[in-house]
Amino acid sequence: MTSRNRFNFTYSLQFSIAASALAFAAGSFSTGASAQATIKIGEINSYKAQPAFLEPYRQGWEMALEEINGSGGVLGKKLEVISRDDNGNPGDSVRVAEELVKREQVSLLFGGFLSNTGLALTDYAKQRKIFFLAAEPLTDKIVWHNGNKYTYRLRPSTYMLVASLVKDAAKLKKKRWAIVYPNYEYGQSAVASFKTLMKAAQPDVEFVAEQATPLGKIDAGAVTQALADAKPDAIFNVLFATDLGKFVRDGNTRGLFEGREVVSMLSGEPEYLDPLRAEAPSNWLVTGYPWYAINTPEHKKFVDAYRKKYNDYPRNGSLVGYSALMSIAAGLKKAGSADSDKLAAAFSGLKVETPVATITYRAQDHQSTLGAFVGRTGVKDGKGIMSSFVYVDGASLQPSDAEVKKLRAAD
Repeated sequence: MTSRNRFNFTYSLQFSIAASALAFAAGSFSTGASAQATIKIGEINSYKAQPAFLEPYRQGWEMALEEINGSGGVLGKKLEVISRDDNGNPGDSVRVAEELVKREQVSLLFGGFLSNTGLALTDYAKQRKIFFLAAEPLTDKIVWHNGNKYTYRLRPSTYMLVASLVKDAAKLKKKRWAIVYPNYEYGQSAVASFKTLMKAAQPDVEFVAEQATPLGKIDAGAVTQALADAKPDAIFNVLFATDLGKFVRDGNTRGLFEGREVVSMLSGEPEYLDPLRAEAPSNWLVTGYPWYAINTPEHKKFVDAYRKKYNDYPRNGSLVGYSALMSIAAGLKKAGSADSDKLAAAFSGLKVETPVATITYRAQDHQSTLGAFVGRTGVKDGKGIMSSFVYVDGASLQPSDAEVKKLRAAD
């Protein structure tokens, strides 16, 4: 090779290396700039397993996302939500959480529906030290026994929902109670709270029958007959979704509810009341979401915006999804960062305006003060409704700070 050729080869090689380096640097800068342009948020839920609640829930947080980004985002950045389905399985919840954190590099997590998947994500947040807002899971353990620095919860807990019903349940002066519930963490937690709070309010109460059914697999005929055989004065029901529908229809057919009071969690939520149509239960004492009769300006604005976007009315899931992402935006603004430690500190005492109330995320247990609508069911124009309802502030449904301290380890 001549000296000239050697020079040309060396120059070409150096030029190629330099060009590659510049291209890599440019690519790295471009990727970094893109990553910095958004705050990535991971969302995990059981969309396939629980579509009645979670499709409206998705629409709720998507509407909030559009509003937040349309007004300039948070901290000068747009929010980007990357959503995954957990198949209603705790193991899958952890697997997709790890994928979101490692592969998608999200800064925080929110979501969860079933209490067992919520608990799995609560533990993941603790182990990975990443912020997690439990939007929907209701078990008390999320903020008490398994509570940790990085986990907060939006919806009222099982204890709070039961407490919202017990005052009126005790006024019924019914001594013999039968209980039916889905046999997993949410149902077990709700029943434990009901027994404790009812015993305190009415010491002579008796629990004469208890039916724990597999989630989504109720044998409604057998359950209804077992409850009828116990001859209770009243029934406490914790079933929801398809299990609730089967129980109501079979109970109506067999006359289980005639002459008996029924106190029921969640049964006033449109997700579960609407499918029953004219078969909806009459005069049950329930918690729910009577969206059609809440006339505050804040709620009317939410309903109007939801109808305009989706040509449909909101369900309780819509309210939860919307309020969850709005809470995250408020927390990010207060923290001034998406850092999990700073975000966890910012959520302590954080106040958020939701369509139904101003809520606070309590410092002592990371539970929000979102309350519950309590009323009676009925049928109007061939559809189930809630009537004679009141909104019970979540702050009034909490145990004392001393009790919380016994239930929750220090962060």
